Amino acid sequence: MQKIDVYIEIGEKKTFAGAMDWPGWTRSGKEEGQALQALLDSGPRYALVAEAAGVGFQAPAQTTGFNVVERLKGDATTDFGAPGIAPSGDSRPVGEDDLGRFQALLEASWQAFDAVVKDAAGKELRKGPRGGGRELESIIQHILGSDEGYLSMLAWKVEKTKQGDLKEDLRRSRAAVLAALAAAARGKVAEKGPRGGKRWTARYFVRRIAWHVLDHAWEIEDRIR
Repeated sequence: MQKIDVYIEIGEKKTFAGAMDWPGWTRSGKEEGQALQALLDSGPRYALVAEAAGVGFQAPAQTTGFNVVERLKGDATTDFGAPGIAPSGDSRPVGEDDLGRFQALLEASWQAFDAVVKDAAGKELRKGPRGGGRELESIIQHILGSDEGYLSMLAWKVEKTKQGDLKEDLRRSRAAVLAALAAAARGKVAEKGPRGGKRWTARYFVRRIAWHVLDHAWEIEDRIR
């Protein structure tokens, strides 16, 4: 079995391991070994997403099945609990085949999130060890707010409903994400903003979006068990 290329993002308090060619398959730990183990442990969950996307995927049986191709120095975002540094491989162009694959994985990630939200409706989510953790509606609002921020990294905007219709707002946000991804992949998004700020690449954009929605989908799933 061919090894899966991964990158490691190393912060002072937290480390992330992310699969280079599998948007959304990124997990964390206190150090590299724990991050790789967390990535391995989540393989069966990610396999369900890949299956729903119609994309062939096989997770390794042990961490030796990962090939670390890059180690990056993390920042405050890393230690806060989110991957914050783009691997150099994410600067690669995105062809139409890759774009279709990324879109399918995004759609499948959203389906996984929607399914677990439906399953959690009316249930009390288990609190963390210190009593923390967002409630279901707050998680959805958080996803929407984060997606808005991610879209801004491609100079893209989405208009929310004035009524605060979560279902419709999710639909609008996801449509905007797919449109922005396609535009970035086809070279229709400038690399830099008008003030010189560097925009995200298409690969990094889909990596962050997919990671965030799956991270919360799996969080909710764990908290209703």
